[in-house]
Amino acid sequence: MISFAIIGAGWRSVFYHRVAHACPDRFKVAGVVTRNPAKASPLADRFGVNLYPSLDDLLASARPLFVVTAVPWTANPGLLKQLADRDVPALSETPPATAVGEMTDLCDLTRKGAKIQVAEQYSFQPHHAARLAFARSGKIGRVTQAQVSAAHGYHGVSLIRRFLDVGFQNATITACGFTSPIVKGPGRDGPPAEEATAKSTQTLAWLDFGDRLGGFDFTGDQYFSYIRGQRLLVRGERGEIVDNSAVYLQDHLTPLRVAFTRHSAGPEGNLEGNYLKGIQAGESWVYRNPLAPGELSDDEIAVGACLLKMADYADGGPPFYPLADACQDRYLDLVIQDAQKQRQPVTTETQPWAA
Repeated sequence: MISFAIIGAGWRSVFYHRVAHACPDRFKVAGVVTRNPAKASPLADRFGVNLYPSLDDLLASARPLFVVTAVPWTANPGLLKQLADRDVPALSETPPATAVGEMTDLCDLTRKGAKIQVAEQYSFQPHHAARLAFARSGKIGRVTQAQVSAAHGYHGVSLIRRFLDVGFQNATITACGFTSPIVKGPGRDGPPAEEATAKSTQTLAWLDFGDRLGGFDFTGDQYFSYIRGQRLLVRGERGEIVDNSAVYLQDHLTPLRVAFTRHSAGPEGNLEGNYLKGIQAGESWVYRNPLAPGELSDDEIAVGACLLKMADYADGGPPFYPLADACQDRYLDLVIQDAQKQRQPVTTETQPWAA
């Protein structure tokens, strides 16, 4: 049983509650810190959790293995410092901070021994995790290009860096924006009441690392839209991954083509439950759901994977998404924005956390 606490009672915090609710044999929410317990009472009633007005009140009553900070960007750095002062491991929501100076200060905490990881969940979403595993298997050779249209800002950058296996190398970034009309789709609060047209803003960028190239392409509509999907291209010297299929060379005359196939319990009369089992590429399993048989969406599975990995880290295990990586992804996100505004290439500079 992994006992963790949450600071914050907003939209993102609910993902953690849903994971714990779907997997009661794996997780327990020890409590929720919120500045406004009365406003958060529906959350407490829904999930049966205790509310506390401050971090110290929580720690006086519960001993969580770690604490999740699911709060607005501006509040997060201060809370991470409070947790470090109290020697409590922290799982920070993304991004850990907004500006380079704040991120540098936070990384100083880890140099002094603070245990902080960041809940960057996209690489743990099943379809991305499966394709990352396939890319790392060596079948397509060394990856030299990754074009990702799946997530905004630092999320998309995190996928690019992982597919390219890029650390803290500098890059020359070129970026532009494009605005076009789109029929309004659903949002966080559900579908629109009637048909309407809105503006869709797209950001496109190239991240040139010299021997590897990242392509970033995203419009915010992709998260909820019925008509704007995700796209992925990963190229290596022996093959490539395109969305949900791959081709690679068995030898220089023999190309092999495989599809990424999801296996789920529940459809077509299956009585095992209603959950994702895993993903195969050809005859090989490239992903198995670590939270089966919990009934969870792909993003919730990814959040749950972060919780599992954070529990291992807090107990002395390896890091899975250190603060330095989160800061680097956010920094590259900021440089993409600068390049778009300046309408000319911008070259990144080595930041303190790279050490």
